[in-house]
Amino acid sequence: MPIYEYRCDSCGFQKEHLQKMSDATLTTCPECGKETYSKLLSAAGFQLKGSGWYATDFKGSQQKSAPPPCQTGEGSCSSCVAS
Repeated sequence: MPIYEYRCDSCGFQKEHLQKMSDATLTTCPECGKETYSKLLSAAGFQLKGSGWYATDFKGSQQKSAPPPCQTGEGSCSSCVAS
């Protein structure tokens, strides 16, 4: 369950509440009882570090290297495709 942070606009009381995403937003301040309690927008409480799956698997699109050039320059060696 996510933790939501609330603050009262009247008295300044601030508190975190553990709620389901489907729960109704709280509006009554538990400190002063006024209907000015509102949900705050805050940053996520985690940070990704290290060389995880994104850095090693998806970060850069690695292009395949070009085939080596023809040894003779004429396109007649066995690794060349005749043009």
